[in-house]
Amino acid sequence: MTPKRKGAIRMADIPAATLLRLNKGEIEALTLAEVLAVDFARLLQSAFPGLDKSLVKQMREANEELGWLARTRLAGALLYQGLGAKALKKTLHHPSDQVRGWGAALIAALPEMDIEERLELVRPIADDPNAGTRETAWLMIRPHIAADIKHSIRILRPWTASAQPNLRRFASEITRPRGVWCTHIPELRKDPKPGLILLEALHADPSRYVQNSVANWLNDASKDNPDFVKNICRIWAQQSRTKETAYICKRAQRTLRKKS
Repeated sequence: MTPKRKGAIRMADIPAATLLRLNKGEIEALTLAEVLAVDFARLLQSAFPGLDKSLVKQMREANEELGWLARTRLAGALLYQGLGAKALKKTLHHPSDQVRGWGAALIAALPEMDIEERLELVRPIADDPNAGTRETAWLMIRPHIAADIKHSIRILRPWTASAQPNLRRFASEITRPRGVWCTHIPELRKDPKPGLILLEALHADPSRYVQNSVANWLNDASKDNPDFVKNICRIWAQQSRTKETAYICKRAQRTLRKKS
């Protein structure tokens, strides 16, 4: 059995042979340092050798100018421009976690598509084995969610009943009022109550992965609506005397505790 590879913590510590394989799309990145070290232009050319050279050149220029998130969005746009929606199938089962994440960026780039269809397309990426790819899924689709948040929440409600914890987490993570590495959702910052239909379904979820997302959602909300979060946690503590709910409520109020 081949020993499991250990990811590098710093970019400078990534072996040349490993970086070459990352850029060829032969292996997954295991750490943030490896994710950030990937040359998107080389990976794009390797994963899609038929792509027009002018599009690869755009990505090469972006390597110098844009951060990871913007380059990921650009990868989706370039794939759509050069290959159309048919490129999605190749991304879904690619060995590279980055390329699979580009699938979500491609879905986000597809024009004239309602949010329900977009979410259905991104479902396998939201349930990807790689945590980084799963995060990419919600980051790419979030602007479409934010554009019509109340409708999106109604569509995401069935996701909270999924047997897959990754999909349950997705419903919570993509609707966080503030979130990370992404723009805020002003409507939920002003009034987080519409999100309760998702959170209530997950307030005693057995998965720690989901629990952390629900707690982080509420922690986001506590920065603008502290009384809302205090009240929700008080109600949940009374209605659900479980260790799962207790954990969520404690983590959800960490910012409030610091302020007090």
